[in-house]
This record gives sequence, C-alpha cells and structure tokens, in this order.
Amino acid sequence: MRFQSRRQAGQDLAAALLRRAEGGGYVDPLVLALPRGGVPVAAEIAHALRAPLDVLVVRKIGAPGQPEAGVGAVVGEDPPVFDQEALALLDMTEYQFTQAVAQQRAEVHRLESLYREGRPAPRLRDRTVILVDDGLATGVTARAALLHLRRGSPAQLVLAIPVCSGLGVVRQHEADDVICLHQPEHFYAVGEWYVDFGQLSDREVIETLRSVQARA
Repeated sequence: MRFQSRRQAGQDLAAALLRRAEGGGYVDPLVLALPRGGVPVAAEIAHALRAPLDVLVVRKIGAPGQPEAGVGAVVGEDPPVFDQEALALLDMTEYQFTQAVAQQRAEVHRLESLYREGRPAPRLRDRTVILVDDGLATGVTARAALLHLRRGSPAQLVLAIPVCSGLGVVRQHEADDVICLHQPEHFYAVGEWYVDFGQLSDREVIETLRSVQARA
C-alpha cells in the first residue's frame, strides 16, 4: 500500500477518523500537525471534521553524524524526550546532547513564531486534540508531542498517521487512541510509502495554514 500524496493520505485518514467518531463524535476537535510533512495531511482532516488547524513544532535530536536518525526530541520548554534504547546502542547519555537540545529548542521557538504569525497557541483543555504527521518511524518525535499535549488536559488525545512502523505504534501509549492506516512488516523510511514525497517549504506550510483558516 502506497499513498499517492500527503493530501490523499489525509483524506484516507479523515475517513477513518469519521468512521471512528460515528455515534459519539469528537468534543470541540482541534487538529494539530507536526510540520512540515504533517501539515498537508492534517489540512484534509481539519476540512473533513470542520475543525481548526494549527501546528505543534517538535524538533528531532539526531544521532552524531546521522541527523535524520532521531534519538530524542524537544518541544517548547519541556524536558527533552530520549529513546533510551537508541542511547544504549550508541553508548551515550542524555547529557552528551545538551548543546543539541539547546539548538533545537531555539529552532522550535523560531518556527512557532514563523508559522503562527502572531496567533497564540490554541487551547487544549477539554477538547479532542488530534495530532497528525505524515508517518511514524521510531516514534520519539510523536512521543514528545503527546507528552506535551497531555499536560494541556485535553478531553481526548488522538494520534493519526497514515503509515508507521510496529515499534512506533507500540510506544504511543500516551495517546487515548492511535489510528494508523498502514503498518508494513518491513519499514525503512516514511517516504517509501508515498509516490509523491517532496520536501515542503516553510512558505507552503504557512500558505496551507492560511488557506484552512480562511475556509473556516
């Protein structure tokens, strides 16, 4: 199973969310995307649920010499979240990433300001918060996001992703519900499950957010 694009993946996820909500619905839903790749996926969900869309900026902390191999993640002013198994394999400790954490935290704040364009962070309390990304590999970024969102006391916390590794889903016990459309037996990278997996620019993220807000 491969998705044609992030947009198609978002439409398929939206249909799954609507089926899951039959009878009860979602209380005051809020859709939060992990930028950049999660934004076009989440935009389709927000449109289908007639819900507002915003972003939650989380930055990956990469392994030395392998920045795409996430060993941890940071969001806001929360303590960083690390994959302890990955640290053990690298024979490293959290304290060896102090500088990397500081750099990524500064980037979190910069991107929040860029994407939100002066808007305050959305209210989470007593709402159904749906966290969306375009895929899940190790899950450390999503886990940091879920821990952060839980502190906001949502009524329900849902993780919605088109494709994920088995390891990624197992670690999402912080969510009340996890919707993953495709969990392949052999998983190398998120991009292999999309026909079109082009990189998104910051401008595209901002324009997508503006478009959804204008529709709302």
